[in-house]
Amino acid sequence: MTDRGLLLVTAESCTAGLIASMLAGVPGAGALLDCAFVVYSPQSKLRALGVPDRILHAYNLTSEPVARAMAQGALARSRANVAIANTGVADGGGAGVVAGTQCFAWAFGTPGGVEMFSETRRFTGNRAQVREQAAQYALGRLMQYAERAARG
Repeated sequence: MTDRGLLLVTAESCTAGLIASMLAGVPGAGALLDCAFVVYSPQSKLRALGVPDRILHAYNLTSEPVARAMAQGALARSRANVAIANTGVADGGGAGVVAGTQCFAWAFGTPGGVEMFSETRRFTGNRAQVREQAAQYALGRLMQYAERAARG
């Protein structure tokens, strides 16, 4: 991240700050992490990140469009040039979503605008294991997408 000049903001729902916490465990994290938004409820996604109400109503909260809107909102509300967003269900599923389903978005501020990437993955295990796997996955994919964003 340092070599690429990346400064991160996170927008976390299901992971509830674990992505930022994992990065904060790295020496020198203060130069890598601007801030973290933990937005568990639909209202907080709207209020803190500006996720459009129409997106919240048109898609399930566990969806890539919601994750993408969260990443966009976090990027716009920080001095960071990269955002990671996560939304999902760790256990119990609900609303037609299988337990362990996680949606991610990575947004990169570029001279030409914002490069956005998103994925949906499913993890197994108990609630804590799913959240941990999701946070690790989000950080693990960061550099791959940074390379793609740099290529345009």
